[in-house]
Amino acid sequence: MGEAHVGTAEQLPLTGERTVPGIAEENYWFRRHEVVYRALSPRCTGSDVLEAGAGEGYGADMIADVARRVIGLDYDISAVEHIRARYPRVEMLHGNLAELPLPDASVDVVVNFQVIEHLWDQLQFLRECTRVLRPGGELLITTPNRITFSPGRDTPLNPFHTRELNAAELTELLEQAGLTVEKMAGVHHGSRLRALDAKHGGSFIDAQIERALAGEPWPEELTSDVAGIAVDDFELREPDIDASLDLVAIAVKP
Repeated sequence: MGEAHVGTAEQLPLTGERTVPGIAEENYWFRRHEVVYRALSPRCTGSDVLEAGAGEGYGADMIADVARRVIGLDYDISAVEHIRARYPRVEMLHGNLAELPLPDASVDVVVNFQVIEHLWDQLQFLRECTRVLRPGGELLITTPNRITFSPGRDTPLNPFHTRELNAAELTELLEQAGLTVEKMAGVHHGSRLRALDAKHGGSFIDAQIERALAGEPWPEELTSDVAGIAVDDFELREPDIDASLDLVAIAVKP
């Protein structure tokens, strides 16, 4: 991918709802999201793309390296203004994901990464994605795997999540919305992250969360390990989907 084309804008605050680049303690989550943008951005080449739920905007700007046009949509007006100032290649709209402010059959690709778990009416949103996609267009979607993200729970651990999904549940929703699931894969820890799991008491993720919840300064070793995480430390693969960290689906409008 090319370098981001950024303007001048203050950094968005880290609220727990979105991932923000350039924060050492957030680097694990940022790279975990970035790996999917890098893997799936080529599917946007030469296309008209909507990123529904653009967050901080770094992903939409990555997609702009290859897409013909990138439209971003977010409900948070501060995020919209931030992206307009920082990532001028992205055409930002302010609106509700339950009613996408685009005409029928107006885009080739809809990107929705780590957003659907925040929505109250997930099926309505997916039906809107189907509406705005052109025939043969693709929805690229990721979401935390409920089985590993909130194990053994009926409600999400993350207070910003309304409903988390496993692979079967996500597939069912996509099909109910009129889409055909072409591929379902998962994000997994690679060998270096598996070694860090062992080093930090069995779960590198839990080691970070415990410190964040406690509001305590991070140990130097943990900070260093998190800051050193790279995209290549994650693996994207189809086998062992129920053991994955995040679900990654490609769904097509017939």
